[in-house]
Amino acid sequence: MTPLGHRRLILTRHAKSSWDNPLMEDHDRPLNARGNAAARELGDFLASRGLEPEEVLCSTAKRTRETWDRVAAAVIETRPEVHYLDALYHASADTMLEVLKTATQPCVMMIGHNPGIAEFAARLPSRPVFDPEFRKYPTCATLIVDFQIEDWSQVKPGFGSMLEFFRPTR
Repeated sequence: MTPLGHRRLILTRHAKSSWDNPLMEDHDRPLNARGNAAARELGDFLASRGLEPEEVLCSTAKRTRETWDRVAAAVIETRPEVHYLDALYHASADTMLEVLKTATQPCVMMIGHNPGIAEFAARLPSRPVFDPEFRKYPTCATLIVDFQIEDWSQVKPGFGSMLEFFRPTR
């Protein structure tokens, strides 16, 4: 739960996907074993810190949907509204910002893809994130950033306060 007058974003790149079938359409690629484990680890991390989303904005790709499913298994306190959006499939940072502005709940999780998500993540905090992997935004990387705004329509790059940057151990 976020304090009144605050909005929290949990910005997640999908977990590691499978390349076992080179003929499979990119949109349809599932998570591999490492991705499944990493997404469950992220879910445990979020739940252990009470960082549970009230709304989820998720790309329609299979790997992003599966990432949410594994995270959701650990999210036991809330049952968020989940919106699967074609606009988030390989979205640019600008598109991600516009989608976020449509969110309605105080704590939102957005699940997307590189390279747009890495650029979007870099734009949000007011101070640089000092993690050697942050610019790469590896699979299942998650930035948790707070904004002192009343409504998501007011969100602007460079005004967020970083709470956490998570990278799975797997």
